[in-house]
Amino acid sequence: RSGRSAALRARMEERLLGARFRYLNQQLYTGSSRDAARLFRDDPAAFHLYHQGFERQVRRWPERPVQRIVRYLRRRPASLVVADFGCGDCTLAASVRNQVHCFDLVPLSPRVTVCDMAKVPLAAESVDVAVFCLALMGTNLQEILGEANRVLRLGGTLMVAEVASRFEDIPAFLKAMTQLGFRTVSKDLSSSYFYLLEFAKTGPARPGPAPGLRLRPCLYKRR
Repeated sequence: RSGRSAALRARMEERLLGARFRYLNQQLYTGSSRDAARLFRDDPAAFHLYHQGFERQVRRWPERPVQRIVRYLRRRPASLVVADFGCGDCTLAASVRNQVHCFDLVPLSPRVTVCDMAKVPLAAESVDVAVFCLALMGTNLQEILGEANRVLRLGGTLMVAEVASRFEDIPAFLKAMTQLGFRTVSKDLSSSYFYLLEFAKTGPARPGPAPGLRLRPCLYKRR
């Protein structure tokens, strides 16, 4: 009897966690990066819960996008300076020899600098590689990617790994990226889980809206 009630309690807790994760997830994708920074500043425990739920989702995938980016960086000089936007638990920084600046909304690791992703404390043109690994959240995408452009050196690399189902129109997205000062170097659309895009900075972002720069919110269904 006690075993059955424990199992029931565990199932209810799991369902509650799932509901809270979906709620937080929706807030992150439907508000700006400033809203997200405020949300987790007021409730840091919510970020740990979100990260837990996020990990549970990605664990089902056949491959983790961060491992693809790790392999990419290991093939390139270790002298390249990297900025990891939305670094989570700093897996990337722990897996490469490069200097990695880790930015996120809550410090899951002592390496993390807490900030809004549209306003990172780095000098202009100070990094060689900027990374967004499942981290392009918020309604102010243009501002966030504009910040990546600001901190990248001319010719520097922008790596984006993002959930495949979020892309409405890949050609329109890539065209918008040219307006933000990026040239597409390569795109791997072979996985049904995530797309991996590599860009090079060609110059500063051009002013004005970039209409094709749209990603659907990543909303998880109830299981």
